[in-house]
Amino acid sequence: RDSRELQLTLLTDSPGAIDHHYRPEEAPAAPATLLHQLQADIAADIDLSPLRPKPALHDHDRSIQVHASHGPDRQVEVLREVLLGLLADDPTLEPRDIVVMCPDIETFAPLISASFGLAEDGTDSEHPGHLLRVRLADRSLRQLNPLLAILSRLLEMTDARLEASVVLDLLASPPVAAKFRLSEDDLDRARDLIHRSGVRWGLNPAHRARFQLDGFGQNTWEAGLDRLLLGVTMSEEGQHFIGTALPLDDVDSSDVELVGRLAEFIDRIRLILASFSHAKPLAEWVVACKQALESLTSVPVKDQWQVGHAYAELADLNDLADLDDVDTTGLTNSATDPPGDPGEPEAADAVCLSPVLLSLSDLQTMLADTFRGRPSRANFRTGTLTMCTMTPMRSVPHRVICVLGLDDGVFPRAGAAGGDDLLAIDPCVGDRDPRSEDRQLLLDAIMAAGEHLIIVYSGADPRTNASRPPAVPLGELLDTLDLTADAGGDTVRSRLVVHHPLQPFDRKNFTSSGLTDAAGSFSFDPAALRGAQASLGVREPPPAVYDPTPLDPLPVADLVPLTDLIRFFQHPVKAYLRTRAGLYATDADEDNIDEMPIALDGLQKWAIGDRLLRHQLRGLDPAQLMAAEWRRGEVPAREFGRRTLEPIGRKVEGLIAASGPYLEASRSSQDVHASVGPYTVTGTIADLHDQTIVSVHYSWLSAKHRLQAWLQLLALTVSQPGTPWRAVSIGQGATSVLGISLDAGYACRALSDLVELYWLGMCEPLPMPPKTAADYAEIRFQGRDAGPLLPRIAKDSWQRECDPAWSHFFGPATSMESLLSAPAQPGEAIGTLGEPTRFGTLARRVWEPLLRKEGE
Repeated sequence: RDSRELQLTLLTDSPGAIDHHYRPEEAPAAPATLLHQLQADIAADIDLSPLRPKPALHDHDRSIQVHASHGPDRQVEVLREVLLGLLADDPTLEPRDIVVMCPDIETFAPLISASFGLAEDGTDSEHPGHLLRVRLADRSLRQLNPLLAILSRLLEMTDARLEASVVLDLLASPPVAAKFRLSEDDLDRARDLIHRSGVRWGLNPAHRARFQLDGFGQNTWEAGLDRLLLGVTMSEEGQHFIGTALPLDDVDSSDVELVGRLAEFIDRIRLILASFSHAKPLAEWVVACKQALESLTSVPVKDQWQVGHAYAELADLNDLADLDDVDTTGLTNSATDPPGDPGEPEAADAVCLSPVLLSLSDLQTMLADTFRGRPSRANFRTGTLTMCTMTPMRSVPHRVICVLGLDDGVFPRAGAAGGDDLLAIDPCVGDRDPRSEDRQLLLDAIMAAGEHLIIVYSGADPRTNASRPPAVPLGELLDTLDLTADAGGDTVRSRLVVHHPLQPFDRKNFTSSGLTDAAGSFSFDPAALRGAQASLGVREPPPAVYDPTPLDPLPVADLVPLTDLIRFFQHPVKAYLRTRAGLYATDADEDNIDEMPIALDGLQKWAIGDRLLRHQLRGLDPAQLMAAEWRRGEVPAREFGRRTLEPIGRKVEGLIAASGPYLEASRSSQDVHASVGPYTVTGTIADLHDQTIVSVHYSWLSAKHRLQAWLQLLALTVSQPGTPWRAVSIGQGATSVLGISLDAGYACRALSDLVELYWLGMCEPLPMPPKTAADYAEIRFQGRDAGPLLPRIAKDSWQRECDPAWSHFFGPATSMESLLSAPAQPGEAIGTLGEPTRFGTLARRVWEPLLRKEGE
């Protein structure tokens, strides 16, 4: 269509022109491949009638290949394997002989960069595709120039919610970070401060007006910065606040300058977005964009070309802005207009039109071409594999032409006309039609292929594996190929189209009869080959990391910190990893820093309740604490927050009332130095009221709380044996009282045994999770058989307690078989506390002394 309309336009504008049709004098040679046959038929405009005699398709003719894959990432992997196969089959073929064209280069560019050319020197590469150097052309200016990318973000942020992650990503971009002199450590610290300050989205309540949340200032940038700036001058210790700002705790003196830079950055963002929020003439838009780049970005001397390039693109818009100042000649009607005073100058013949006001959406439309990929130097024949867009003049003849991403809905481009596109409403011969242009580009690509034409498209959904049809032009090409050659009873389409599996480690990629007719495998990926070989084996659950061989003992120290002892018995495996490997096993943080809280989970409610409880135990006013929680930004808005805080407050009041009788004496602390054999347990016990260690917990009273109180009581009793100490642990639903009749000798023997277990646990992970071991030991302490009750223990305790640290060492969390599989070790049982399993022996050894004194 493009060619025909061009000819008609030229003939119409040049009446004397003569249309010449070139035809070769000599008959062309018989095509050797299906690709050459197709090109010859197109050049000769052959009528492909079904009755036309068709040449036979050779069994090994792979000059045209169509590969149906899953999604963009898998398409790139398939293309990489196809190209490696062509290079391996033909030693004369070089990367410079191959060109890859893609309708949507922006989608595929990062995937191409991740699949090709990763190894610059070829020494650290396992996949041969990483040795292929590629050159990407026709990239978007936003990808080439970071300043234009930042300007594009600012324009998008004007109408957006300004989520914390979006603003922090903008701050982390190199030009912005350089402007505010932020290092990588500064950016990490800024993310932590912003997250803890409660910022979620929105500049201030006025900015949230369009979202009907103008009356709620929590979780805005203004509220978060107020907390940060107030935290510079005062701590959160007394829960004091000014207005709606609660100071953020843990803002160090080294953070003062960083907080100031954050405040300056957000203030400049506010001014820029305010200037972008109202309509203005195009010239003023250009000035506003330049001022935004000047106030937010800075580039080193070697990258000053970015500034010049960005200003040059804005200057092109400024040239359009000059049209607003053009005067139009006003013609006076002598019959109707009264004559002017002959002594005065003639009325202005040029009437100045007022500049056209453009809104933000109008400017974004004008900048769409600037921010979109545009044809650039393709750098053909440079020795690299060239990848470019499908644009005119890109179809330079190459031995191999590849078309990537020829998906339905993407190619050809949609030709929907805009409401103000007058040319689309009344089209004329010669007007541009994107769909026809794309068809012409595909035709040019077909005619430019010298030996091979490779087409890759998404033939199946990567999530559901549902079949997807090819793009319409590709379907028409396959229909044409069915009429071009004879496949011997089959259709040419069935011989050409290869449907690839979803995973690169599928066995079909490595069998000679899987995806190609040639001998050998389709894939060149060694890692995928190992995955395919593993998939053919017997499927077994992953083995536990636990090695029964203990490590060499640590040098035994004379002093054992009480905090280390408590931490060990609360989680022996985490303490083992922390001490012997320097690893800190933490649960993944799944919090979304952009979401305002609507409903809190159990851990979030516990954090609020624990904070309220600790402050009320120190004597702070509950009403003031509730007001501080509203200002912290961690509770839901309005009625949702009230429904969350009120039950938490009632539970805290109940715990305060239950602990009242034990808190009548003033709070004090006591240093302990408990000598048990060659060791000395040292530490400080803080929550001491007269002769009672009082610990109040917002959560349900657990085995960890009881163990902590027991260890503190033992250390204090051994350190000062003449005082009748006791320990009281209070939680929701239960109270534990220890030490009513605890003598120093009993305490010394129990503490010595626990210290011995501590040193043993530093050599190997011990199978004694606190809650599970406590339930087992309590059953045996009551004289009952634990065998019939093991399923209940596994369901109620082990499945809840088994975190990744336990499961990696002792097996999955679905059963207790791994805990019970190890038999009791010789010498680990004390007295009558022996059990058939090591878990049972250690459980009774830790908990039996505690249960005896707790029962009293």
